[in-house]
Amino acid sequence: MTPVILYHNPACSKSRAALALLEERGITLETVLYLENPPDEAMLEEILAKLGKEPRDIIHTRRAS
Repeated sequence: MTPVILYHNPACSKSRAALALLEERGITLETVLYLENPPDEAMLEEILAKLGKEPRDIIHTRRAS
């Protein structure tokens, strides 16, 4: 099985919910605190390719109040 990597921000409720869901389902994962350890350009390109997305597709444009 392909390892699951979660790019996680503990301050984000959606990120915390995703982590809880994966753990609840017993999925083994690697957690990367992306604000402390941001992915490099090559990793971002790999992620985008796997998702079939363009950079603009994954940009968070507004913050919940």
